[in-house]
Amino acid sequence: MIQSSPLTKPKPNQSPWLGLLNSLPSPLIVDMIAQCNYDFVIIDTEHVLLDENTLRECIQTCRHHRCMPLVRVAEVRPNFIGKVLDAGAMGIVLSRAETADQIHALAQAMKFPPLGKRGITGGTVTGYGQLALSDYIARANEEILLVPMIESQSGLTALPDMLATGQVSFVMEGALDLALNLGLGPSPLHPATFEALNNMHEICVQANVPFCPNPRTPSQQRHWQELGCTLFLCGEDRSHFSKTLRNNLQPFHTPQPAPQGA
Repeated sequence: MIQSSPLTKPKPNQSPWLGLLNSLPSPLIVDMIAQCNYDFVIIDTEHVLLDENTLRECIQTCRHHRCMPLVRVAEVRPNFIGKVLDAGAMGIVLSRAETADQIHALAQAMKFPPLGKRGITGGTVTGYGQLALSDYIARANEEILLVPMIESQSGLTALPDMLATGQVSFVMEGALDLALNLGLGPSPLHPATFEALNNMHEICVQANVPFCPNPRTPSQQRHWQELGCTLFLCGEDRSHFSKTLRNNLQPFHTPQPAPQGA
């Protein structure tokens, strides 16, 4: 059935909510992430070729381990978004968000009447009849998360208007695409990129909407922790896997000293 969405509320122990971007389209990978105690997973459909059955299995695997499944989309397609939510996703992340109109359109696709235009069905989200449809509608309208990802100067400029809609659950940053858009090349660590991220955070603070950074260095992590961020994206599974696989080879390329006394 539908899970509660605590990501916008402080944890009882005051530790942050931690998530990972899933770019390796496999329920087995999602199972591993969830069992490593990440609080949420963002399943990517923007850059990843993912068939709908695999997507549904990834979502259900998250839910089985009480890990929050969010799905990143590249555009507002109401029919697809409805199916994703019907499969049990607890939030939609809209990449390259740039206008308040996009936020309104996404909210319409995500919410049931009278707040939106989403169509109703039963199935897994109601526990196959264990939860009344009226109760599911009320909880879904209240708890499913709408998350814009800001990846351009236009998105940063329009962010106050996006937040003024009252529909945004929290905001994510896309520093790599933002750097490209700013004409800095693929430079997420450029000082001008970091300045833009700080502007993004300040806009969120002013609107009392949580900001979810993706720290790329220990100093960035300390910076956001000192600013009181309670949500963090901890990178991407593909990057972590490839780095670990490369590091695992290194000892085999380097002669190992014989144990003393051998």
